[in-house]
Amino acid sequence: MSPFTVTRTLPADATAEALRADVAHGLTRSPKQLPPKWFYDARGSELFEQITELPEYYPTRAEREILEERAARIAAATGARTLVELGSGSSEKTRHLLRALPRLAAYVPVDVSESALTLAGRALLAEHPELAVHALVADFESGLVLPDTPGPRLVAFLGGTIGNLLPAERASFLGSVAGLLAPGDALLLGTDLVKDEATLVAAYDDAQGVTARFNKNVLTVIDRELGADFDPDDFEHVAVWDRRNEWIEMRLRARTELTAKIPALDLAVHFAAGEEMRTEVSAKFRPERVRAELGAAGFELREWWTDRAGRFALSLAVRG
Repeated sequence: MSPFTVTRTLPADATAEALRADVAHGLTRSPKQLPPKWFYDARGSELFEQITELPEYYPTRAEREILEERAARIAAATGARTLVELGSGSSEKTRHLLRALPRLAAYVPVDVSESALTLAGRALLAEHPELAVHALVADFESGLVLPDTPGPRLVAFLGGTIGNLLPAERASFLGSVAGLLAPGDALLLGTDLVKDEATLVAAYDDAQGVTARFNKNVLTVIDRELGADFDPDDFEHVAVWDRRNEWIEMRLRARTELTAKIPALDLAVHFAAGEEMRTEVSAKFRPERVRAELGAAGFELREWWTDRAGRFALSLAVRG
């Protein structure tokens, strides 16, 4: 069996320090906000898996459809010998690519969760014993360094996660990915597409309330990790479509006036009744925007595929 290697580039206390910094900054500004990465503790990840199975939440099914139908074309177009997956999680969707890449020698999953990387990596090795898996415990948004693996490389950033970044953050991120690659290496990017408002809002405000529980889970994380006294029942889940920016915002709205204490930060946070805190931005894209943002980072868009309903897109771009 090929080796399984885990390299940690995140300091052991990096996650705790980042949470403290994000909460201190985000809850003392106006309007208040928190980055969506803090949804994903064990409970949050479980809730998100439930979300992907909801009838209203189409992105996961739509992207899987494209991968199933286009994996062979992706393989032929890239000839990849190394597959790098950013925010790999369970590596579930990547299995379509792994099966389709006949020359693949190495898989490099990148995630902040070492336990998720280890579980997924060992499962993949059981299915692909010829593969070398070099997992990176790292934050793909800052200072990522890839291991020495054979080219050409294909970097996959799936799930529409790029939509969680604001425009300036996207530009910085795409530029950093381009900096990791040699000319001729490729980026496979998943983007959710602009569509009617009712479909978009329903995907983030489902009838069963699973997304509401997912959204409120960020308060549970802060309570547990920072000793705070947020009561999730004091807030209601809100999902709105911002037409000007073409993104969905998820927010938490205070039902009444309240003050939450965060002892680890020596901080008391006041909310007026009805005050909203932004917890996620999820940008939706048009083809011309994807092409322009990739081009600005040094990529040439070569392929553009959507699911049959035209809801979601995978784009294949080559580093110039």
